Amino acid sequence: MSDFFAKRRIAVTGGAGFLGTYVVKQLAERGAANIFVPRSQNYDLTQAHQVRQMYEDCQPDIVIHLAAVVGGIGANQKNPGKYFYDNLVMGAQLIEYARRYAVEKFVAIGTVCSYPKYCPVPFHETDIWNGYPEETNAPYGLAKKMMLVQSQAYRQQYGFNSIFLLPANLYGPGDNFNLDSSHVIPALIKKCCAAIDRRQDRITLWGDGSASREFLFAGDAAEGILLAAEHYNDSAPVNLGTGREVPIKELAALISHATGFTGKICWDTAKPNGQPRRALDTTRAAEKFGFTPKTSLHQGLALTVDWYNKNLRSITK
Repeated sequence: MSDFFAKRRIAVTGGAGFLGTYVVKQLAERGAANIFVPRSQNYDLTQAHQVRQMYEDCQPDIVIHLAAVVGGIGANQKNPGKYFYDNLVMGAQLIEYARRYAVEKFVAIGTVCSYPKYCPVPFHETDIWNGYPEETNAPYGLAKKMMLVQSQAYRQQYGFNSIFLLPANLYGPGDNFNLDSSHVIPALIKKCCAAIDRRQDRITLWGDGSASREFLFAGDAAEGILLAAEHYNDSAPVNLGTGREVPIKELAALISHATGFTGKICWDTAKPNGQPRRALDTTRAAEKFGFTPKTSLHQGLALTVDWYNKNLRSITK
């Protein structure tokens, strides 16, 4: 194993969050002894003076920016201004002060929501500017995409080394199961388990089930991020995913089976589907830094359901 991370001080914004815990764990497994996780109660990364203080305190060689204000379709509809501003200003300030403090490398984590609403499937990185994102999460997607603009501009003007990664929808043990802000997999798991516990014979889901998504296990995403951090040095965006497109109706059936729910799945077509289709072209990640995900959707769902049953189910009945 390379000693790349062992030699460097690494700051991981959002390192105590869902994806962040996987990244921090894998950094430690790769020999990193100096990992700094700025906590929100100590550093408000929307405030420039606190971003400066973070850099003063940790003096990082590498910054992995995972922190984000994020949620599902409903949360995006309720908070478009907050999701735009907070994510935009965090990314812009963190990159600017990384440049000022001569950080060796900045790893920016974007979102698949940045792609156009109607994008040829699979999404290729060259398609990212070919249209406006899906309306329900466009403010979030555009705010995160500005890190790509900044990354490329700073490389051109200052020679600043930053990269921009676009992961598919993430899931796994430790995910957010709050129905007000969760994404589709934890929301479905929670709804199925709650229906079983309450002896209900049906659940209702948003949309009509025709939309599709691509899902990447969080542990695999962390591996891809660290491979890119070590081996990739270009500001061209890179997708991280499995390349498998999954219709929401199929996902609902898989999660019903994984949880043991045998009731009826109803669809509330008055609610939005979100982006019609999502699946990524993952060629660039494989070619540039050898990333190939290891966890199948069936395996990942089983692990996630098992974690939910052991850690949260008894307190959310």
